[in-house]
Amino acid sequence: MSGSRRRNRSSINVWPGYVDALSALLMLVIFMLLVYVVSQLYLSQTLSDRNSELASLNQRLNEISELLGLEQSKTGALEQQMLTVQSNFSDSLAQSEDLQQRLDASRNQLMQQTADAEARAERLANMNQKLDDKDDMSASQQTMILRLSNRIASLQEQLRQIATALNLQKEMTAEKEGELDNVSKRLNTLLAKRVNQLEQYQSEFFSRLRNILAANENIRIVGDRFLLPSELLFASGSAQLGTEGQRELDKLAGVLLDVVETIPADLDWILRIDGHTDLIPINTQQFPSNWELSTARAVAVVRYLSGQNVPQNRMAAAGFGEFFPVADGMTPEALQKNRRIEIKLTDR
Repeated sequence: MSGSRRRNRSSINVWPGYVDALSALLMLVIFMLLVYVVSQLYLSQTLSDRNSELASLNQRLNEISELLGLEQSKTGALEQQMLTVQSNFSDSLAQSEDLQQRLDASRNQLMQQTADAEARAERLANMNQKLDDKDDMSASQQTMILRLSNRIASLQEQLRQIATALNLQKEMTAEKEGELDNVSKRLNTLLAKRVNQLEQYQSEFFSRLRNILAANENIRIVGDRFLLPSELLFASGSAQLGTEGQRELDKLAGVLLDVVETIPADLDWILRIDGHTDLIPINTQQFPSNWELSTARAVAVVRYLSGQNVPQNRMAAAGFGEFFPVADGMTPEALQKNRRIEIKLTDR
């Protein structure tokens, strides 16, 4: 009986259980491999999207740098032109002073020579008087008297020519000074006219935008700038525009486009967008510092306004980080005021 039981236990087949366990283990390994491959693909796509966004931001920053370079070139050319005018005027003054000194020296010399000639003429008169009394005047003495008379006449003619040249130089100097004054007056008048024109459109833009945005108590007005709190446009630590911020920018774009239609084409205006952060530093992969965050937010506003048909060549974006606060301290109120987007219509 016991032998029969042993034979039954030894005849039980355990291999199907092993095969099932190995199959389950193999399926688990395959599933984990699939999960790993899918996660790698997702991470690769995410990194590719981020790289594309960074490339686009770098391209926009390069465009902004080029615009700033053009503006600096124009400013340098104007400064160089003014320096040239000033240099020419200084050279003219120096030449006039040099000629005046030379003329003064020549005049003094001629006056001395004239005095000598007059003394000689007195002596000659005495000699003539004496010679009149003598009938035996030699030919050499007559020749000397003639040479002296000719010398006096020549000196007087030179004095007259120098006086004429001096008067002509004074007239030329006065004429150049008058021309320079006229050029300066015309430039000042033209600049004042352009400034007045831009101020008129700035006033209209400022007034209309203030009326439209007055309903939002978070928007502040400081001088000729509109200060929009960052919380109105972006989430914390983000440069992605929110829905409420887009609505406020739609109002801004509508007012700007109406005003743009009335601004002359030759008036060099620009809408400046400045990004500012609070004093709390940020250090993320996307924004290593507050500079990158403030600049990215300003660029985001410019891009959105561009999508609303605001001319791209009439906008500029700049990031100032935490370095230009409008409120001191680290209180929540001060930090909230310093996190802002500033908008200003100005000249280039």
